[in-house]
Amino acid sequence: MKKLVLLLIVSVFVGQSSYSQGLSDAIKKKFTVGADVFTDIWQGAPSDIDLRTIHQGATAFGMFNFQLGESMTSFSIGLGIRNHNMYSKSRIDDVKADTIHFTPIPDGVIYRRSKINIVYLDLPVEFKVRFDNGFKVTVGFKAGWKIDSKEKYFGDRYDVRIGVKEKSKDIRQLESFSYGPTLRIGYKFISLYSYYQISDIFKRNVGPELRPISIGLTITPF
Repeated sequence: MKKLVLLLIVSVFVGQSSYSQGLSDAIKKKFTVGADVFTDIWQGAPSDIDLRTIHQGATAFGMFNFQLGESMTSFSIGLGIRNHNMYSKSRIDDVKADTIHFTPIPDGVIYRRSKINIVYLDLPVEFKVRFDNGFKVTVGFKAGWKIDSKEKYFGDRYDVRIGVKEKSKDIRQLESFSYGPTLRIGYKFISLYSYYQISDIFKRNVGPELRPISIGLTITPF
C-alpha cells in the first residue's frame, strides 16, 4: 500500500509538465490533483514508548471543483489515499490481541526502525477562496476508511544479535474510520497544510488514545 501511495504522488509530479499543459483553463478550474507531504504530531502517546521527532506521511488526492456563482469561492469533493506512520522505541506486544499494549524495546538492542503504519481511503470536502493575486485559503473536512495497517520492525532479536525484518499485518482494534478538519493556506501551486484528527486510531479502552495532528506542505500542479 505504501508503494501505491508513493506511485500516486510521483505520478502527480511527473505528469505536471506534460498533462497540465494540455488542459484548458476551464478544465483546470474543475479539477484539482495534488499531494500532501507531512509529519505527524502524535497526541495521547504513552510517555515510555519514546517517539521519534519526525513521523513522515503523505496523501495523494483528486478533487472535483464547483464554482459558487461569480464569487472567488468554490466547493470541492474528491477522493484520496492517506498514509500515516508512527516511529518509536517500542513494539506492540500482539497486533491480534483484544487489548493493544506497547512495550519499550530493551536497552542494548540495536534496531533501525520500529513503526506502525495506517492507510486510509479519504473522502475530503473543501471550501476554497482564491484571490486574483494567486493567494488561496482552503478550509475542509475529511473522513477516512482504514484500508491497511501494519507494524514493522527492522533490528536485532531480543535474545540473540541476529538481524530480522518483521512485519505484522492488520493491527486489531483499530477504528475503521477517522475524521477531522483540514486547513491550507498557500500561493498558486504550493500551500501550508494541516489536519487535526478528532477520532482516536484505536477503539475506546483497548489501546492508547492516539490521534495525529499533521503539518506539512501541499503541492497542486493543477
